[in-house]
Amino acid sequence: MSTSADLTQRIREAILDAEFAPHQRLIEADLSDRFEATRAAVRTALLNLAGEGLVERLPNRGARVRAITVEEAIEIVEVRIGLESLCARKAAENVTDEQIAPLVALREEIETAVAAGHLVEYARLNQEMDRRVQELSGHATAVQLLDRLRAQSARHQFRLAFHPGRAAQSAPEHIAIIDAVIAHDPDAAEAATRAHLEGIVRVLRALD
Repeated sequence: MSTSADLTQRIREAILDAEFAPHQRLIEADLSDRFEATRAAVRTALLNLAGEGLVERLPNRGARVRAITVEEAIEIVEVRIGLESLCARKAAENVTDEQIAPLVALREEIETAVAAGHLVEYARLNQEMDRRVQELSGHATAVQLLDRLRAQSARHQFRLAFHPGRAAQSAPEHIAIIDAVIAHDPDAAEAATRAHLEGIVRVLRALD
């Protein structure tokens, strides 16, 4: 049987992978059967996800997937600018020679995916880059806050990856972040991250 922590992660991933639609009701009995978990574990997981903003609790009606508006997504990205810029700066300060090689390999993978038009793979690599930069930053508080914020706006982020011309525009932005971290240049890493996220805000406003 799943623990509540494991179940929270599994339901979170199902929501982010669009297995549950916005406003879809999340029925405890159905989730218990699907994930082979106790009703108590399901209830705890839904409370955890409600705290993250992915689920909303309805009086006397259980829970449902919370729909994030474009305006909310923009506000989330605006908050992320400060946190991710901080992480990029810290990553550039902290990165070791041994940690540079994997970043160089990731840079090449991003270029290859974009050149081949593999947008799903490109979206995955973007997430991997974010994870590595945050890991290198060593800033646990910023990373925890970013995990929650990113979960709430994941649907819009995935949609952006398939926006016409967006990959060709964003790939050089991601590469600029990697290059700055590799070069141990905190100012450039912070500036590149800020420019990238401000670009996301502009595209979201255009979509809205």
